[in-house]
Amino acid sequence: MFTGIVTDMGEVLSVVERGALRRLRIACGYDADSIALGASIACSGTCLTVVAATRQDGRTVFDVDAAAETLARTTVASWVVGSKINLERALKIGDELGGHIVTGHVDGVARIVSREDFEGMARFVIGAPRELSRFVAQKGSVTLDGVSLTVNEVEGDRFGVLIIPHTLSVTTIGAREAGDLFNIEVDLMARYAARLTQADKS
Repeated sequence: MFTGIVTDMGEVLSVVERGALRRLRIACGYDADSIALGASIACSGTCLTVVAATRQDGRTVFDVDAAAETLARTTVASWVVGSKINLERALKIGDELGGHIVTGHVDGVARIVSREDFEGMARFVIGAPRELSRFVAQKGSVTLDGVSLTVNEVEGDRFGVLIIPHTLSVTTIGAREAGDLFNIEVDLMARYAARLTQADKS
């Protein structure tokens, strides 16, 4: 489990094909000794399992494997050497829940329709996949590339989010433009509510 509060920005150092898997090496600011093998790290919203962790050229690096399902449903397939990604360590009991409950199980890919910058902030209009848009509600929560955000308005398959200066500076969202893609995870509570409503009708 995660909260959607990004704690570091990582950089992809290598991408290696291993049959049906793709192994990625990612540099980060975490202490290498604090990263256990098998630990979960949300990489731009995608929960990936650490298979190696060490120090390289004075930086902490960790390796993760992305399976075919992950490559098909997320932006991970487009990551190349030099790609910047948002990172969040798994939630520990007693940690502050600053965002909302995030599983790291990406639901799909959303596209930036427009970006408007003003007073150090940015307003994004996002186009969600049609099968996911019904889970997005005004004043509800959504996760984009691992960042917990509040939905400001919804119109059809599109919704708007306002990004404050701090988030623009400490996440990869600051560099995003119209046409770029986000990993999207809809609010877990909205998904369960929809499922319960469907069950009641049937």
